[in-house]
Amino acid sequence: MLKGIIRGNVVSTRKQESLVGSKFMEVEIIENGELTKKYLIAVDSVGAGIGETVLVTTGSSARLALHNVNAPCDAVIVGIVD
Repeated sequence: MLKGIIRGNVVSTRKQESLVGSKFMEVEIIENGELTKKYLIAVDSVGAGIGETVLVTTGSSARLALHNVNAPCDAVIVGIVD
């Protein structure tokens, strides 16, 4: 699992059918408490917003977080850090 800060959203007017209705967010990764200038695009499953610190799961666990093992997704926001 990764920790990061949401830097923006990504608008996609056309999506693969299983991702229609999903919100895509740009996340800057945090490693060892420092921002890394590494970014990834993640599907938001918790309603997070820009500037919030979030937890991101990747790989096959991401598809499980969406409750759709056939979704072509590699990163999902699964938590908002308080």
